Amino acid sequence: METPTLEAMRTALRGPVTGPRDPGYDEARKIYNAMIDKRPAALAHCVDAGDVIAAIRFVREQGLELAVRGGGHSGPGLCLVDGGVTLDLSPMRWVRVDPAARTAQVGGGTLLGDLDHATHAFGLATPTGIISMTGVGGLTLGGGHGYLTRKYGLTVDNLLAADVVLADGSFVTASETEHPDLFWALRGGGGNFGVVTSFTYRLHAVDTVGFGVTVWPVERTREVLTWYRDFLPQAPEDVYGFFTLFTVPPGPPFPEEIHGRKVCGVVWCHTGEPGRFEQDLTAVRDPGPPAFHFTSPVPYPALQGAFDELIPTGYQWYWRGDFFDSIPDAAIGVHLKYGERLPTPLSLMHLYPVNGAAHRVAPEDTAWGYRDAVWSGVFAGVDPDPAQAGTIRRWCVDYWEEMHPYSMGGSYVNFLGEDEAPGRVRATYRDHYDRLALVKRTYDPDNVFHANQNIRPASTAGAA
Repeated sequence: METPTLEAMRTALRGPVTGPRDPGYDEARKIYNAMIDKRPAALAHCVDAGDVIAAIRFVREQGLELAVRGGGHSGPGLCLVDGGVTLDLSPMRWVRVDPAARTAQVGGGTLLGDLDHATHAFGLATPTGIISMTGVGGLTLGGGHGYLTRKYGLTVDNLLAADVVLADGSFVTASETEHPDLFWALRGGGGNFGVVTSFTYRLHAVDTVGFGVTVWPVERTREVLTWYRDFLPQAPEDVYGFFTLFTVPPGPPFPEEIHGRKVCGVVWCHTGEPGRFEQDLTAVRDPGPPAFHFTSPVPYPALQGAFDELIPTGYQWYWRGDFFDSIPDAAIGVHLKYGERLPTPLSLMHLYPVNGAAHRVAPEDTAWGYRDAVWSGVFAGVDPDPAQAGTIRRWCVDYWEEMHPYSMGGSYVNFLGEDEAPGRVRATYRDHYDRLALVKRTYDPDNVFHANQNIRPASTAGAA
């Protein structure tokens, strides 16, 4: 981008615009995944909806490529675009809680930790993810699942309204009563339909929760996962536990004798009466004595931030995901195989429960395509050393390819990689894809918002 064009953009926006020759450029283009090294022609740091409107109009007039960054947590780096303009919403980090109405309105650049901190003061929370550094925008638009999902549903099940700047620079509020077709699409359809400058969520009474970790040696994966697949779906909805394969990190709460060991286990969240936590988990010894079992009451934001220091911004990441409605014996064998072959100390596999309250929302009510899924799985290779990028990618792809035949065919859209096979986006939305393509044609007919897991606008004859 030529200097006069950059200066013209700076004149149009209140917030700063960072170009490749500016001293802070390399820092400004950093995102969570250090494996991504894209070089935008400019980063427009939007301070409000007016900046977003001005930036979109400017980008369209100049014929530039566009990407949108909220928290910068996109695994494949879809929040950056080589040679184009990234709309950076990070200056829009704010939360307004209405404790009487039990709602929170948040800016498009807000992080989960910001939301949790503000709502916790009132003993309230809404379902989101499990890493507090994640942006609310990408997580919500993809559907959103985490510790509160079995009790209170997906993030999109608790979205009440969204303020959106559309591809033509116009501004609308989407809700059940205003632009309901757009509101339907935003609840799981990703960043395909506009730039969301604020979200309004329903809140629930959540204060101190039970946090727990139970681990067994990785060679016990067959027995433990056989037990887990039966226990978790029928457990009370106050009990949430995601199954994981990982290497025990050095430090609390883990005792020194298991540091560095490959393990299988479950990370627990309990939202019921404190005295019932251990009672609801009495079955954890059924697959055999664990190597470690820890439970403690914690403030909900502390649980949300528990993994932040373990996997901070700036590491190499490669991930893939799939939905599962069952865990057959043959699939358990695959998990054991790749758990024993974890390529680096931070690489992992998680199976997140997406049942309970999430199953009580009708499939047609939101764009989320897998209301019948029981688990959302992710396979993630992680390491701080760029030299390990090929190793962690190969492990992840091999693992995913062996597990995919046991999946439901599609993935949580936020776990899709940029290099996956054609058809994966359609598989992720199933029968909703054609309806989403029609909404796309209405609100973004020129596919301005295509730096995402893209849904192309429907042609006049139907979905493209």
